[in-house]
Amino acid sequence: MKIIANKKPWKYLFWLGPFLITAGLTSGLLTEKWGTIPLILLISGTVITGFWLFWQSQQNNWWSKRSTQAGTNALVATVSVLAILGLINFLGTRYHLRTDLTEAQLFTLAPQSKELVRSLKQPVKVWLFDVTQNSIDRELLENYRRQSPKFQFEYIDPQARPGLAEKFGVKDYGEIYLESGDKRQLVQAINENERLSEVRLTNRLQQISSATTTKVYLLQGHGEHQLGAGEGGMSQATQALGDKNYIPEPLNLVEKSKIPEDATVVVIAGPKRALFDPEVAALRDYLNRGGNVLLMVDPNTDSKVEPLLQEWGVKLDNRLAVDVSGGVGLGPAVALINEYGKHPITKNFGNGISFYRLARPIDATPVPGIEATELLRTKPYPSSWAESDLSSENLQFNEGSDRKGPLTLGIALTRKAGSKINPTPIPTPSPTIELTPKASPTTQAKASPSPTPKSSSTPITLAPPPAPNSSPSPTPSASPLETTKESRLVVLGNSDFATDGLFDKQLNGDVFLNSVSWLSQQDEQTLSIRPKEAKNRRINMTAAQANLLALSSLLILPLLGFACSTFFWWRRR
Repeated sequence: MKIIANKKPWKYLFWLGPFLITAGLTSGLLTEKWGTIPLILLISGTVITGFWLFWQSQQNNWWSKRSTQAGTNALVATVSVLAILGLINFLGTRYHLRTDLTEAQLFTLAPQSKELVRSLKQPVKVWLFDVTQNSIDRELLENYRRQSPKFQFEYIDPQARPGLAEKFGVKDYGEIYLESGDKRQLVQAINENERLSEVRLTNRLQQISSATTTKVYLLQGHGEHQLGAGEGGMSQATQALGDKNYIPEPLNLVEKSKIPEDATVVVIAGPKRALFDPEVAALRDYLNRGGNVLLMVDPNTDSKVEPLLQEWGVKLDNRLAVDVSGGVGLGPAVALINEYGKHPITKNFGNGISFYRLARPIDATPVPGIEATELLRTKPYPSSWAESDLSSENLQFNEGSDRKGPLTLGIALTRKAGSKINPTPIPTPSPTIELTPKASPTTQAKASPSPTPKSSSTPITLAPPPAPNSSPSPTPSASPLETTKESRLVVLGNSDFATDGLFDKQLNGDVFLNSVSWLSQQDEQTLSIRPKEAKNRRINMTAAQANLLALSSLLILPLLGFACSTFFWWRRR
């Protein structure tokens, strides 16, 4: 030992041990493979370090020296600080605590975006073909990536990697593409004036992660809102459905006696005229075989769907929902809703506002096999009530004819498979035409499209006309049926909220889209508030106002501050 101690090179053998340990840890952590080489380096470094410590303990009582104790304390303190810093960085990478103080939560992902990314079943990557990396866009993408390791993004210079740009069909700088497996989709093109939109990215992400497309038929022919743009149109709603991978198509049951087999959801948006009995029967048959219907009925209309709704325990109240709580200047005929039922459609709505212009209340009675949940509730009386006099210019509550709030304006219903159905008969009116061969030409023209043969002397009489106050004789009630598939129904007492101009206000669009998503029975679909766009709060000023603002900030305010400081300095003298 003394011979070894006298050789100075052996004194530096200790440094080989920590070096080998560091090399082994670095090799294993970077490659994420703890193979033979990292293990050999770690074992060799540990053996050399242990041998050196044992040898030092045998020389001059090394452990009891003050220098050894001081060095050990310094080493332990250094290792402890590094361990604490590493733990803090690890927790900061794994868990994020952020506070967004902006009004529209611009730097926080919407609940729908978070749920969608967390539920990804396969990796998704965003390719940004641009040479500059905008900090706002990158922060948004980082927020997405924090939700799931399956979401990744990468900036690409199209000139540096032309093969990849050609693969995606890039035509210009700023194009953003989404890739999942063999699917590729253009998100948008960004520039200095238009940054990456959470709305577009979330919608495209939902499209590319969905394996199938679903068809949503919107009934037409009875005064319903048209699918295109225009007064009372639903172009914004249909476009939003397309963004969510739905295929909206019009449906005319006069031309088609049966609802198509590929119909996932049927939307009846504000019919102004009554449906024919065969149309109601087609809707009933569709629901009985596992269909899903969104019915939006305005007050003061009779769509003749009451027999169908009666089977589900739903009754439409023809009175007008009045809301006099005020505060936003919309008038008493607009019902403001900030109280929602506990249902996937209204999930995460909280105290958000949705409003319904000219809405009617809805009642529900228990029916075996059907689960009903209230979606929209107005404020209690005296803030809201149901007005019976729809023509009154001065809306006031009248005891006896009016109804006190709170009122239910929306109900979601589910009929489980295997439930018993007692069909309510749909009235079938009897013919009321009476023809005789001696009728005048005018009478014959009104009564029958074809002339009566002159040789016939026997009167042709169909069923006699019913009495003025008598109702048509119903068809005999059918025997109870048993459903084989689950069916869903959403009834809303207003359709105006989903039209252009109102669809994108507050939570109106969310109520419509979430209703369709829930009705589609795709449980993997995320139901919550959609991401919001940033509000434009630019201040438009004239040249004189801009000059005055610049002068006041660069000259007047500094001079005022300098004058105040000079005054206080002079007073203290």
